[in-house]
Amino acid sequence: MARARYSLAGKSVLITGAARGIGAEVARHAARRGARVSLVGLEPEMLERVAAECGLDAVWFEADVRDREALERAVDGTVDRLGGIDVAMANAGVATGGAIAHADLSRLEQVVEINLIGAIRTFKLCLPHVSARRGYLLQNASVSAIGPAPGLAAYSASKCGVEGFANALRMEVRHRGVDVGVAYYSWIDTELVRGGDEHPDFELLRGSLRWPLSKTYPATRAAEATIRGIERRSRWIAYPGWIKAMILVRGVVPHLTETQLGDNMAELDRLGAEKVERMGDDATALAGAGGEAAMRAQRVD
Repeated sequence: MARARYSLAGKSVLITGAARGIGAEVARHAARRGARVSLVGLEPEMLERVAAECGLDAVWFEADVRDREALERAVDGTVDRLGGIDVAMANAGVATGGAIAHADLSRLEQVVEINLIGAIRTFKLCLPHVSARRGYLLQNASVSAIGPAPGLAAYSASKCGVEGFANALRMEVRHRGVDVGVAYYSWIDTELVRGGDEHPDFELLRGSLRWPLSKTYPATRAAEATIRGIERRSRWIAYPGWIKAMILVRGVVPHLTETQLGDNMAELDRLGAEKVERMGDDATALAGAGGEAAMRAQRVD
C-alpha cells in the first residue's frame, strides 16, 4: 500500500545553505506548499531576501555550519519562532576543483568541514526536535556520492561521507518514526557550478563527460523533485531521474567514470600546476558566490 502524502502545510522546515542555489529554491517551493521555512546560512542580505519571498512565517538565521554555537542558536531560534522542526535539510556545501597534487590543503579541509562535519552537526542538533514531530531528515549528497570524480576528490569524499552517515542514521531512528532521505543531484545551474566552470581544469572535467552526465539542469526542477521526495518521505531523491539507475549499478560507476575521464588526467595535472603558478592561493578558492561567503566567514573567525 502506498504511503499517504506527507503534507508540508503548516510544517516547520529548516534548510542550511539556504541563501542561494538548491537550498533557496527548496525553501521557496516548500513555502508554496504552505510550509513555514527557516533559512540558515551565510550572506544575511540574501537570506533576508529569500525569506521575504517565502512569506510572513519565514525566518532566517546567519550561521556557519562550521560554528557549532551559531548553528545551535539557529536551531533553537527556529524552535522558538516556529514551535518545532518537522523537516531538516542538510544542504550547505562548497567545492574546490583541481588535482590534489596542486590543491591548497586548507581548502580541502574546508570542503570536508562544511560538507561533512557541518551536515553531522546539523542532523545532531535537529534530531531531538524532528524526533518529537516524527518528521523527516534530508541530506544533499550529490551524484558524486555514487561516482567520485577526479578533480573533485575532497568534494566526492565529503559526499560519500554524508551519504554513509545518513544511511546509518536512517536505521537508528526508524523506530522513532523519523525517516531519513538522501538527495542525489547532477550538475544543477547554481552559483557553485557556474563558479566552477570559470576554471579551465573544471571546464576540462565537464567537457570530457558524455550526455547525460555533461548536461546542466535547472535548479527549480531540482527543487520540485526534492519537494516531491519530502512529501513521500523518500529514502532516495534523484534529479534528474537517470541517477536512480546509477544508484542501482553503483558498483560499476567508478569504472565508467575512469573510462570517460582517464585519458585527460595528464592535462588536468598540467592545468592545475599552471593555475597555481598564475593565481597562487586563489587557484583553489572555493567555487561560486557561496564559496566566497564561506571563505570570508573563515577569515573573520
